[in-house]
Amino acid sequence: MHKRSTTKRLFAMAVLPWALALVALAPSPAAAHPLAPALLELQTLDAGQAEVAWKTSRLKPRGADIRPLLPSECPAISDARVDEDEQSVTLRWNIQCPEGQGLVGRRIAISGLEATRIDVLVRVTLADGRVVSTVLHAGDSEFLIPARPEKSQVLRAYTQLGFEHILTGPDHLLFVLGLILLVVGTRPLVKTVTAFTVGHSITLSIVALGWVRVPSSLIEILIAGSVLLLAVELTTRSPERPSLIRRKPWLVALAFGLLHGMGFAGALAEIGLPDDEIPLALFAFNVGIEAGQLAFVAVILTGNALLRAPLSRAPGWLFRAPAYAIGTLAVYWMLERTAAIF
Repeated sequence: MHKRSTTKRLFAMAVLPWALALVALAPSPAAAHPLAPALLELQTLDAGQAEVAWKTSRLKPRGADIRPLLPSECPAISDARVDEDEQSVTLRWNIQCPEGQGLVGRRIAISGLEATRIDVLVRVTLADGRVVSTVLHAGDSEFLIPARPEKSQVLRAYTQLGFEHILTGPDHLLFVLGLILLVVGTRPLVKTVTAFTVGHSITLSIVALGWVRVPSSLIEILIAGSVLLLAVELTTRSPERPSLIRRKPWLVALAFGLLHGMGFAGALAEIGLPDDEIPLALFAFNVGIEAGQLAFVAVILTGNALLRAPLSRAPGWLFRAPAYAIGTLAVYWMLERTAAIF
């Protein structure tokens, strides 16, 4: 029993630098999901016309000035209309392409991507109702609209979006970090992380498909609450009466995974799903999230292996430092997200 406790203590101390780094790198507690991609949507109308929607998040970094560059053969024929909400600003206007040619074969681009990390989801609805989509980013800021959407494009684009979302969502990563600190042993850890994955995959699919609707503001508060609850559990010990989360961490991870999946779905709702490839896009987004999550776990475990020996003589108070760092940020998120509602 003493050996297991010592191993867990050393692991917690080895994880400390990674926990503090994750907290320090969080761009803003209010923006726990800083993915905030832009969306350029072109909807084909009659007689060569198309409606353009250009949606950008209010959470974009300061100084980020990105703009769509549409084909010169398709000039604007209406003034831009502005739609605003708490999270985004959308401009809508119409363009006119040569009749009989439409959007197929036209090249579109996004200017300013080289100076920012923002991704732009491009979704084009062709005259026959088919949807073509891709993701543009720095280094790949142009797109030639094909006659048919390619499955490989959808798979690559949504896998990338899922991967980036989990790695830029510190609240989700801190919860995974808490699970790593809580569970001792490779098999129990694999079982617990897998249960978390199953949980968020279920609700991500259900909410993204529109079968269930939940207020995103409430979900974000509850997600921060789940991180706080895990942090509190890490700072308390009762060997005589272990809590449910210590006796069956996989079950609690499954339950909280359902909650976190609703948060993932909120991000996916901002992006949207291509009508013709909904199952593929949903699968790819899930794969991207899981790949990012596994990459994070691998980094933490590698850091533990490298730092365990140097930290073996560190003072005992470091044992709880990661939990307090996690809990502090979780409290901040809860307060700020609650204040935002009112």
